[in-house]
Amino acid sequence: MVKSMTGYGRHTVESAGMRLTIELRSVNHRFLDISPKIPRNFLFLEEAMKRYIKQKLSRGRVDLFLTAEGEGLLYKRLEADDELLDQYITKLSNVKDQYKLTGDISIDTVAGLEGIFTVRETDQPVDQIKAELLSVLDAACAELIEMRNQEGERLAQDLLNRLHSMKDTVADIEARRPVIVDEYKAKVLSRIETFINEEIASEESRVLQEVALLAERGDITEEVTRLYSHIDQFHNTLEKQEPIGRTLDFIVQEMHREINTIGSKSNDSQLSNSVVTLKSEVEKMKEQVQNIE
Repeated sequence: MVKSMTGYGRHTVESAGMRLTIELRSVNHRFLDISPKIPRNFLFLEEAMKRYIKQKLSRGRVDLFLTAEGEGLLYKRLEADDELLDQYITKLSNVKDQYKLTGDISIDTVAGLEGIFTVRETDQPVDQIKAELLSVLDAACAELIEMRNQEGERLAQDLLNRLHSMKDTVADIEARRPVIVDEYKAKVLSRIETFINEEIASEESRVLQEVALLAERGDITEEVTRLYSHIDQFHNTLEKQEPIGRTLDFIVQEMHREINTIGSKSNDSQLSNSVVTLKSEVEKMKEQVQNIE
């Protein structure tokens, strides 16, 4: 499956008075480069989030944005001062006995005593925050990957269309090869004629060298064969279930090399037009390949 390196994912969760939002944006890059932008009090989870993303993605520059809001970021705990309460109860009991008072010490009485109960705020337990945050990150990653997959499908279809077009053009070049060979034969004969009026015997070795050189320069059979092979390799690579961007980039470079060689071996106008067409397709493919994971 072809996967693009361009994508976007966002997810928000609200629970226990806390609102967490993670946004992920990715673009093409030679390697996997993760750039987190998170609040200071979440920095201790930065490496955990990076490791999680590395399990999901292989290449691309990924910007991670985390926003956290709400009182739920703090953990509230009610504490009672038992020692002070003991003193209250003892004193109240003494006063009741001393002054012959009636009535019991009720919960309402205790609740009204000053300084007995205190609400303290501390950070939530690390494990709880980590679990909630990774849950949000997982959902954002899923959305990002889905977008990358959809974009990858469009890239794959475009590349397949260009491959078919290239194959047709290479077939035209192959069909044109006999004509090109005849053209070179004519050039060879023309050069030989320049030696007719001279002592050909003394120049025979040079004539043979010229014939051999022109014949070698005009033969595009090997380049056409390799170009067909590169097209097939490219097509097969598109079907692999692994990161393929770098492999495709290498194949495109090899295609470009063969096309340039074909163009340099002939001055035939029709072949030159075909070479221009191939170069145009390869340049467009190169741009597309740069965005494949």
